[in-house]
Amino acid sequence: MSIIDVHSHFWRYPEHFSDDFRQQAKRAKAGEELDLTVRFEDYLRQSVPNVTTIVFGGKARLSGLWVDDRDVRDYVAQDPDHLIGFLSLDPTQPDWGRELFEGHQEMGLRGIKLMPMYAGFRPDDERLTPLWKYAQEHQLPVLMHTGTTFISQAPLECTLPRHADAVAARFPDVRMILAHLGHPYEGECVAVIRKHCNVYADLSALHYRPFQLYQSLMLVQEYGVWDKVLFGTDFPFTTVQATIDGLRNLNQMLVGTALPRLNETALERLIHRDSLPLLGLG
Repeated sequence: MSIIDVHSHFWRYPEHFSDDFRQQAKRAKAGEELDLTVRFEDYLRQSVPNVTTIVFGGKARLSGLWVDDRDVRDYVAQDPDHLIGFLSLDPTQPDWGRELFEGHQEMGLRGIKLMPMYAGFRPDDERLTPLWKYAQEHQLPVLMHTGTTFISQAPLECTLPRHADAVAARFPDVRMILAHLGHPYEGECVAVIRKHCNVYADLSALHYRPFQLYQSLMLVQEYGVWDKVLFGTDFPFTTVQATIDGLRNLNQMLVGTALPRLNETALERLIHRDSLPLLGLG
């Protein structure tokens, strides 16, 4: 069976990062500087057979991350049958409209990645109306970071999943993914994805906090929205195989307790969900 990884990065380290970002990123691993360079051969080596992967860079001037969409285009060209490139936008910067047009119309990138907290904007800001109109008109799915960060200048207010609610109400045909289940605002995220038929969440980069992921997926189970959660990794922070193993081991840590179990069939369906038609990428 195939796997669709809806959340994978491309960047070169340290080229695509400011010195400030690199210093602050040490908080992610007990003060140790991470080598975040992405190589497709590393992704494949730590993956499983027959994976199709959505790949994006990232643009957030406020936080010190900037990956040119041409670099993503070139990365995807290594295996266009299994890699799907998304362009990235920082709407606080003056050229974002041109970058949207070029990334989509000239480079053939098939979706949009937004980093509201890292760039310092709210997705429901009226100034982004042309962006959402373009996404709806051209049927471009939008993957949006929601949740926590280690960057001090990135405002948490901009990352709350609730802000996607107003966008989805105004642009109901835009297919949207809220990354990381909104961690640590999973309750908000579940409420939003249940409410809007074209809004989904991914569970990327959550398996290494297993009890929190168990609680989050129990919310998913209790609210009946298993079908709105998509498989994703957040490579290079973690891998396809590690994410699968983490999901399959969640119920094992409950042995000897009276805690309710996650539905194993639903977990397997999540792992093997064909997300591409849901996102208009089939």
